[in-house]
Amino acid sequence: MRLSTKAQYAVRAMVSLHLYAGESPVSLRVISEREDISLTYLEQLFVKLRRGGFVDSVRGPGGGYVLARDAAQIRVDEIIDSVEESLVPVSCMDADGQCGCQSDARCVTHTVWQGLGARIRLFLASMTLADLTAEARQQIKLNK
Repeated sequence: MRLSTKAQYAVRAMVSLHLYAGESPVSLRVISEREDISLTYLEQLFVKLRRGGFVDSVRGPGGGYVLARDAAQIRVDEIIDSVEESLVPVSCMDADGQCGCQSDARCVTHTVWQGLGARIRLFLASMTLADLTAEARQQIKLNK
């Protein structure tokens, strides 16, 4: 299964925001340059992240974005859900993990895909933004 660039970039941008925010907001231009993500694409993602209650925007000089909640309270699956249409391992499943096959009977491998989807969601729900940021800080220390 491959996550979309929306999901990948949203998680990367949120880690970057938390990692470098400090006491002041971080502009999307800074995140764009740091993460090598198109500014236009980030603007679209941050509209969804703001609607999802993960970030707040700060207007004016020195404005940008800040986390709307504590990083330890933001799970990775929530970030992905806010920018993805659905997080399912195969195209015949709906967002609730139910079989959407055209035939009257569900596909014979449905339980495999349903189990995979549940395990992926459980794995992503087990990590928070704070966890990913701590790993990023450790990686930065190792690279110095």
